[in-house]
Amino acid sequence: MLNVKTDKIVGSRRFSNYWWAICILIGGFSFFLVGLSSYLHIELLPFTKSSDILFIPQGIIMIFYGTIAILISLFLWLSIFWNIGGGYNEFNNEQGKVIIFRLGFPGKNRILKLEYDIQDIQAIKVNIKESITPKREIYLKTKDNREIPLTSVGQPLLLSEIEEKATFLAKFLDVILEGID
Repeated sequence: MLNVKTDKIVGSRRFSNYWWAICILIGGFSFFLVGLSSYLHIELLPFTKSSDILFIPQGIIMIFYGTIAILISLFLWLSIFWNIGGGYNEFNNEQGKVIIFRLGFPGKNRILKLEYDIQDIQAIKVNIKESITPKREIYLKTKDNREIPLTSVGQPLLLSEIEEKATFLAKFLDVILEGID
């Protein structure tokens, strides 16, 4: 029988984060250059005629919005580089341990590593909320009523997938399954 199960958790290195980081950087840089062109009266972008824009108020606002967009893009790129939220869930029946490992922002709390004994686990809980932004999550419920999320952030899993994963985990850890009716 399989005694160790490891689930990889994708953090901020998702396609959508790359997409938004690129789009925001290009848009922000373009806004910044158009605003700067209106101040310098020089065309910094070859495909626009931005020197006709008045520096006050349009140019200065475009520089401001461009700077904000570049900073947001920088935040996204750093999150991708540091893989914020990435990690793994390890369920080890040989050692009787469950390890939840996640990466955070640099600093003294960069690494989050939670270790639990399997006998301290009360149940696997499934939380399903259907709305415009559906939530389909699997939690590890401990005997002291802590609920630790096991699913990654991003696209919600299909109902059949979440049911299958939760059922497998409950059987693997020999605990009850809560939340699926």
